[in-house]
Amino acid sequence: MIDLTREGDVFVLTMRADDNRFNPMFLRALNEALDTVEQAEGPAALVTTGGTEKFYSNGLDLDWLGGEGRADAGTFVDALLRCFARILILPVPTVAAINGHAFAAGGMMTLAHDYRIMREDRGYFCLPEIDLQLPLAPGMAALIVTKLTTRTVRDTVLTGARVGGREAAEREIVDEAVTGPDVLPRALALAASLAPKASPTYGALKRGLYLETHTILDGGFGEP
Repeated sequence: MIDLTREGDVFVLTMRADDNRFNPMFLRALNEALDTVEQAEGPAALVTTGGTEKFYSNGLDLDWLGGEGRADAGTFVDALLRCFARILILPVPTVAAINGHAFAAGGMMTLAHDYRIMREDRGYFCLPEIDLQLPLAPGMAALIVTKLTTRTVRDTVLTGARVGGREAAEREIVDEAVTGPDVLPRALALAASLAPKASPTYGALKRGLYLETHTILDGGFGEP
């Protein structure tokens, strides 16, 4: 479900659950991988990516949430938002290698990273909550507003538009759009160049930059 390997100073977290939808088992594996990254000493960085060409992450497992997980939906969303809060202030540089679709909570997870590299020729970044008729939790809204420009927030959240890699770079959703085979290598190169910055100070600086957003995310589904 989650593979964590290391290439030099860079941890590579590969999500391998088909379209990588978030449910309790997937989230548990993700947090366990983050435990390993947080415990690293010396230069370190994290790259996350999907295990297939089609998906980075398709967001919440709505089948589980609407079925057996219905009674636990609020608790689970709390835990997911706290995971995003954790990624937001990890004490190592983080790069999302967006190799395919990053929809809804999958797109939000990429925004919790420091940098984003996206495939230019396939896959979309999309916040489809308007079409799903699902309101954003305060932490989700805070993360989106923090990481995207005001116009891009409006044009993604209120329309549910599917944004390809080239347009995502133009809108500053991602830092770069590159060819499919170059996504992971470019993300690895960027992460490796930043790995020496890893330190408690790096995490503290991010906590300061994103203090309000982190506080709201860490508060779970409701206000902190």
